[in-house]
Formats: sequence, C-alpha cells, structure tokens
Amino acid sequence: MAVLDPYDTRPFGKDTTAGMGVQLLVLEILCRAFGLGTAGWLTGSTFAVVTWAVLTLALRRSWTGSFGPANRVTLARAILVGGVTALVADSFGHRPPVAVLVALATVALILDAVDGQVARRTGTATELGARFDMEVDAFLILVLSIYVAMPLGTWVLLIGLMRYAFVAASWVLPWLRGDLPHSMARKTVAALQGIVLVVAGAGVAPTGWAILAVGAALALLVWSFGRDVAWLWRTREAA
Repeated sequence: MAVLDPYDTRPFGKDTTAGMGVQLLVLEILCRAFGLGTAGWLTGSTFAVVTWAVLTLALRRSWTGSFGPANRVTLARAILVGGVTALVADSFGHRPPVAVLVALATVALILDAVDGQVARRTGTATELGARFDMEVDAFLILVLSIYVAMPLGTWVLLIGLMRYAFVAASWVLPWLRGDLPHSMARKTVAALQGIVLVVAGAGVAPTGWAILAVGAALALLVWSFGRDVAWLWRTREAA
C-alpha cells in the first residue's frame, strides 16, 4: 500500500493549475459540441479561477508538500461540477443538454465514493482533503437544487442552502462548530440528496412524483441536520 511521505516536497501547483486548464477545456468542449452560451462559459470560468485560488491558498496554509491521489480524484469531481454549474447557469437563457448535465452530475456523485477510499487505501487522508471533498459535494447539491427549483419551485433551494445556513449560524453560535460523531445515516441522507436531484432534473419522472421524491429528500435532510444540531447542543459544555 502506497503511503504519502510527510516529508515529500513535490510542488502541488502543477495539479491545481492543470485542474484549471482541464476545466477550461471542458467548457470549450461544451461550447463547441453542445452550444454552451456566454453566461455558462463565464460562470464556469469563474468557478475554475475561484476553485484554483481557494485550493492553492488552502494547500499553502496546510503546509502540505504534495497534492495526493485522493485530492486528484476530488479535483476531477470539481471539474465535473464546474461543467454542471456552467450548464445550469446557461439554462436560464435556453434549455441545456439535459443528458450531458445529468451525465456530468452522475459521474461526480459516483466519484464521491472513490476519493475517500483512495485516501484511506494510500494513507493520504487529511483534514484538508475531507474539507475539499465536502465543499465540492455541497456546491454540487446547491447547483442541482437551483436547476430543479426552476420546474418544481423555489422551495427546492432549501436543500442546497441548508448546509450554508448551518455554516453561517456557526459564526454566531460557536457550539455549532463542534465535532460530530461518525454517522452512516448522515452520509446516506447526504448522498440521497444528489441522487434525487439528478433524477428530478433528468425529467424522467412525472412532476408529481418528482415533487414527492424531492420533498421526502428535504424532510430527511431537515431531520439529519436537526439531529446533529440537537447533539451539538447537548454536548456544547463539554466541547
């Protein structure tokens, strides 16, 4: 089993810069092959630049010497999310290629089960990698909820905004920043959000069934966040 040498000093700039380059290449392919418009291209390009800048800064602050295989998988997911973001931004002007959007989102969701496995198997799991993975997940759910909210209603945005509302609340209530115990239920509910939103966005189910499925997913998400908040409240003094 390969283990990341903590004294490895290989630069990580090549990975982040290559990631931004691949992201721009994906956007160019979407433009030429699927008619991605100006709004989508600008949004996708902004996503690429912001991701590169934030990730580079985070890597420097973490004092890491190399990027690591797990982070490369997560970066690949981020590139796919950038493509989804561009297509969703473009959908406000005209109908996007739904099959392409669903394919990109589906692969990004599937790879979510890969980067964690790679990190554990190669001994390269880090706090930064876990945070990177979490932020990519959260942004994908936000973008998908925006897309699904157009046909089903603005209430769907609650799914994408709930995690960000939780983070904002933690700035005011420090006890919300406590460490949560491992929970398969939490992971299952989080994964379910992406699956349901992709299916709803694909338009393969009747509107009534889509509303019912997304509503059930939202209810489960409220339950999951509520359970975590209650646990953090009970343990706030010890924390």
